[in-house]
Amino acid sequence: SCKVFFAKDPLKIVRARGQYMFDEKGVKYLDCINNVAHVGHSHPYVIKAATKQMELLNTNSRFLHDNLVQYAKCLTATLPEKLSVCYFVNSGSEANDLALRLARQYRGHQDVITLE
Repeated sequence: SCKVFFAKDPLKIVRARGQYMFDEKGVKYLDCINNVAHVGHSHPYVIKAATKQMELLNTNSRFLHDNLVQYAKCLTATLPEKLSVCYFVNSGSEANDLALRLARQYRGHQDVITLE
């Protein structure tokens, strides 16, 4: 199932730091696919913030919490007024699913065109 990404055997990655991932033998790989351009793996600031949040509450966004509202207000304050609604989802798959459902509801069509 990994043939899309690997010509031979898939990599067994066991840890990551900054922009690098390391396999079980300690070989270092530059990570170009896991969104590390934002902050990298194991960033101390992100770890500290995540730890602080997990000490308080560790759940997804299906439950109400003031931090979600505060984050949405901060985020939408940086955007044009038309972009004033936030939908928080758990993954890219959920985001794609939501986008399709919203588009279908708005347009009333069921057809989808995708490009590879």
